[in-house]
Parts: sequence; structure tokens; C-alpha cells
Amino acid sequence: MVEHPAGGYKKLFETVEELSSPVTAHVTGRIPTWLRGSLLRCGPGLFEVGSEPFYHLFDGQALLHKFDFKEGHVTYHRRFVRTDAYVRAMTEKRIVITEFGTYAYPDPCKNIFSRFFSYFKGVEVTDNALVNVYPVGEDYYACTETNFITRINPDTLETIKQVDLCKYVSVNGATAHPHIENDGTVYNIGNCFGKNFALAYNIIRIPPLQADKEDPMNKSEVVVQFPCSDRFKPSYLHGFLKINLLKFLSSWSLWGANYMDCFESNETMGVWLHVAEKKKGRLLNLKYRTSAFNLFHHINTYEDNGFLIVDLCTWKGFEFVYNYLYLANLRANWEQVKRQAEKAPQPEARRYVLPLSIDKADTGKNLVTLPYTTATATLRSDETIWLEPEVIFSGPRHAFEFPQINYRKYGGKPYTYTYGLGLNHFVPDRLCKLNVKTKETWVWQEPDAYPSEPIFVSHPDALEEDDGVVLSIVISPGAGPKPAFLLILNAKDMSEVARAEVEVNIPVTFHGLFKRA
Repeated sequence: MVEHPAGGYKKLFETVEELSSPVTAHVTGRIPTWLRGSLLRCGPGLFEVGSEPFYHLFDGQALLHKFDFKEGHVTYHRRFVRTDAYVRAMTEKRIVITEFGTYAYPDPCKNIFSRFFSYFKGVEVTDNALVNVYPVGEDYYACTETNFITRINPDTLETIKQVDLCKYVSVNGATAHPHIENDGTVYNIGNCFGKNFALAYNIIRIPPLQADKEDPMNKSEVVVQFPCSDRFKPSYLHGFLKINLLKFLSSWSLWGANYMDCFESNETMGVWLHVAEKKKGRLLNLKYRTSAFNLFHHINTYEDNGFLIVDLCTWKGFEFVYNYLYLANLRANWEQVKRQAEKAPQPEARRYVLPLSIDKADTGKNLVTLPYTTATATLRSDETIWLEPEVIFSGPRHAFEFPQINYRKYGGKPYTYTYGLGLNHFVPDRLCKLNVKTKETWVWQEPDAYPSEPIFVSHPDALEEDDGVVLSIVISPGAGPKPAFLLILNAKDMSEVARAEVEVNIPVTFHGLFKRA
């Protein structure tokens, strides 16, 4: 157990200024000559507006980061995404749009009657695109988890325009983690209103750019619809929490709630898993059930001999992990951080195995026949299939999170390796490589260094799954005049290849991608 009494992790949650132009990074080691392109990352960069603070990790205004690699040289650039939430906050010098855990109070300059009637204008949904960046056709979008995504220029980091997904396809919002095929097809999921005004979930598909060069958004379509277990309580689509829709609409409009106020946990319901055939868009009539957990990130999923193998980063139990991600908790002294984490759901990377067909004669039996897993799937008399996982990574208050794989070659296929960010009582203090077959691990770690999600970049002539490098932004506030650097690791053994240091602090980033030149 590594301790952090100096509290250097607090620098992850400090406001920074954007840069007017890229700055040159100081490189130690040798950048691989084949590594050419840009690492794009998203996260919060503004944690208060004037005297008004944001309260939750997912509230700060979106800052877009870019490390450029060219002929062994590295530059760093960053700019705030010009969302409506950001522009209006800067214009009015206050928080204008309610964020995940921060309520935006009415304009104090308005009289009491104007403020009262402003409550009845409906819910104003944030477009604060601080979570991820992904491509659609030839365009790139920064996103959060609402219906708004923001098109950005990946070269200059300029904001181009806001896009409302509701205008293209039937969803009320979409996740920040779409699945992207090698041909550029984008799959995502969002909740919607189905039959009889009941809530449901739509899997949507955005095709790759076609010869006609028309915006692929215009060709978006619904592939399949999953039912919702509760008509007025859809699940939060970064995990398995319920949103109380009535509370969302009434409390938000009338009493001043935020997103966090509208989440509910259901300890008796557990987790339901839905499976559909990708090509046919047909929902499988199989009822998979397991005990309650939080889920924010999938590692990988693939089929093998009539089974679906699903590898996940879970948090055990029904309590919402985001309750522990308020900035006051994350900025606390180390002993307080540990005490809070002791109360939180505990992390575990798990493998679930789902049989894709059943025989009623097997009631009461474990249906999993694969020789390489201890996961079970037991057919019950009510024809539900009860799943018990194989644990592939577990440590006391140590999470394997923000997982990445050799996505282009092994996404949706049998694989061996995954890379993750190690969270120590919610503090990111190491990078990990995990062999999901043998459970062997490799770790990179330095004292008082706080890395971000590892991004795997495959060697262009790779022969093996882990031929390549791992990229991560690291802050190291106690190490001297250069408080942050871009770390490059050998993806095989997690040894350092090079680092590119910058003379500015870099706040926490969540997700991103490597865009090849």
C-alpha cells in the first residue's frame, strides 16, 4: 500500500488557464520514430466560476488537451471547449447551467417574479463535454452523457459547433463510451420513450463516411430497443443506477436539484443484462441476472463456443460510487481520503459468462462448459439465468479502472491483455497491465506521481497483441520545476521508454484517444 501524506493529488483538481499556442515539451529518453500523431484527452479544467465553486468531479468545465508527436519531438496544447455552459458562465460570471453535482441558481439580478417563472421553463440540459473524444466519419466530437455533443477541430482544438443527437435519432441522451468499428461505424446506447410512453433503451448506429460525403449523423438509425424494468426509472447509462424521472422533472424544475439528487439505488433488484444479435437487431429472449454492482467501464466482450464472455470493471454493491467523488472528498487530506474510501463500494474486475441458448432440461445446472473460467451461469426454475463471476483482479481499496486494450485488433475478440489506471482509495497512483488469462500483472509507479487513463498505441508492424506503447499524462507536483509530463511505456513490460515534460500543471483527464498522423 503506497501512502500519499503530502497530498500532491490535490493538484489534479485545480483550475488552470488554456494556452494561446502549443508549448514545446522537454523529452528524456527516445520517442519511437513510428509514433506520429496526437493524443487527445478531455477533462475538467475550470473548477469554479468567480466565487461559485463546482462541487463534483464531473462538474468542472471541459478542457481539451493535445500532445503532438512528430519526428521525436513533442508539443502540448489545451483549450476550453466553447460549450453553451462555458460561454454563458464566462459571460455572466456565474454558473448558469446545472451540472452533475452542482445546481445553477437563478440569476440574482432578476426580481423574485422572474426567478419564480424561470423554474417553469423546463430542464436545461448541460452540454459540458468533459468526458471523452471520439470520431464520427472525418469529424471529432467531445462529449458528456447528455444529448449534446460538441464538434471540435482536432488540430487547433477550436470548437466548431454543438450537435443535438435528438435531432438525428430517438434518444434522450447517449453514453460517452461508444463502440467504434474498424470501418468507422459508431454504436451507442441511450434511453428513449418506447411503446405507451414507457422508457426504454435504444442501441443506435452511425455509419462510416460514404462516397457521397454526407454527414454520417444524417444516416443514424436505431438498431434494437431494450426494455426498461421500471416505466419511470431508467438506468443511468454509465452504470446500473436508476434515475427517478418524476423527481428529475419536478424537483429540478421546482426545488433546485442536480443530477446526483435524482439517482436511486435498488438493492433488491440486482443487475439485469440484455443481449441482442448485432446483425439482425433481435433481442434475445433470455433473462440474465446477478447481484448488484456499479459499472462504468467495460474491458472487452467476445463470443466463444456459444457463450458471451463479458469482462467488466465493477464496484461491489448497490450504493452509487459517484457519492464519493465530490471534490471535497477528493481534495481532503490523505487520512480523510482513506476513511471515505473505506466506506465506499469496493472495486473488482470481473468476468461474466453468458450462455446464448438454454435447454429447460438443464434447470439447476451450471451451463458454462468453457474450460478456462470459473464463472458460472445457473438456469433457475423461473428460466432466469443466475450469473456468478470469475474475479480477474481484486485488491483492498485498489481499483483496476479506465481499462484499455488493443482495441482495433482485439475489440470483440478473444484477447489476453488489458491496461488500466490503478486507483488507491480513489487516488490514481499507478498504471497496470493485466493478463486476463493468468491474472499476472505489471505495474508502473513513481512516488508522488499521479497518472491518467493509459492509452495503448499498437506498433504499425505489430506481430503480437502487446507490441506497442502505452501513453499516459502524469502530474508530479513535488518533483521539481516541471509539474507534469506525458509518459511513454513499453506495452510489453511497462518499462519507461521516454517522457515529455511541460512547465504547466495539467488537471485530471478522463478519456481520450490517439489520432494517428
